[in-house]
Amino acid sequence: MSKDRDDDVDTSGARDSDAAVPTGKAGRGDTTVTSRVRTDADKSEDTRASRANPFQYIAQVAEELRKVIWPTRNQMVTYTIVVFLFLIFMTALVSGVDFGAGKLVELVFDR
Repeated sequence: MSKDRDDDVDTSGARDSDAAVPTGKAGRGDTTVTSRVRTDADKSEDTRASRANPFQYIAQVAEELRKVIWPTRNQMVTYTIVVFLFLIFMTALVSGVDFGAGKLVELVFDR
C-alpha cells in the first residue's frame, strides 16, 4: 500500500499503517446517520405551494442570465473553429471506416 493514501493518515496527521482512518460512513463507529443535524437543504421543495407566474419566471430567467459569464468574441471564434475542425475530422473518420468496411464486405462476399 502506498504511504501517500489518505486512509493511511490518522486524525493527528501522523502516518501509521496500523491506525487507518475510515473514509466512508460504513467505517465510522462513533457516529450514526440519525444523529446528523438536519438543514434547510435536506427539506424537499414543494413547488406547488410557491409557484411563480409566467412574468416572475421570465424575470428570474433574465436575472440568472445576467449572472452568466459570456465568452468574448475571440473565444467564440476559437471555439467555433475547434468545433468545425472536430466535425470535419469525425466525418472523415466515420466515412473512411464506412468505406473500408464496405470494401471489406465486397472482398469477402465477392459476387
